[in-house]
Amino acid sequence: MRHFVAAALIAVAAVFSSLPAHADQDTDVFNRIEELHGNAQAFEEAFYRLTQALNNDDAAELAGISNFPLRVQANGESYDVLEAQDLIDNYGSLIMQETKDAVANQRYGDLFVNSEGVMVGNAVWLSAVCDNNSCSRSHWAVIAINN
Repeated sequence: MRHFVAAALIAVAAVFSSLPAHADQDTDVFNRIEELHGNAQAFEEAFYRLTQALNNDDAAELAGISNFPLRVQANGESYDVLEAQDLIDNYGSLIMQETKDAVANQRYGDLFVNSEGVMVGNAVWLSAVCDNNSCSRSHWAVIAINN
């Protein structure tokens, strides 16, 4: 029994010792997004919506968080999806299962962030899109998908 308790305590300690590393990575990514693009809190919402849209094969939700025209690489071709309805109508041929799986497995702390935006699952690019000429207001949107 003592060996079981000791093993359980070691296992619990191992779990808790790994938590701060993930939290640190998440904080680093959040800060990098905030530094390069601003509005990192809104990015988190867009990231969640993207993940849910692809997990649920919700083409309308994906279209709702996308900026058009949207560049999509699929089936060895490059497409300029001009409007939301085009993405909805062609979702099955534009969004590959590998992309859906990669986005589903993406950890926030492992996101790739640069001055162009944030890459999710090595396939989907999100960026802050300006809402006015001065770019004093913006929103996060999918700007490219590279299946």
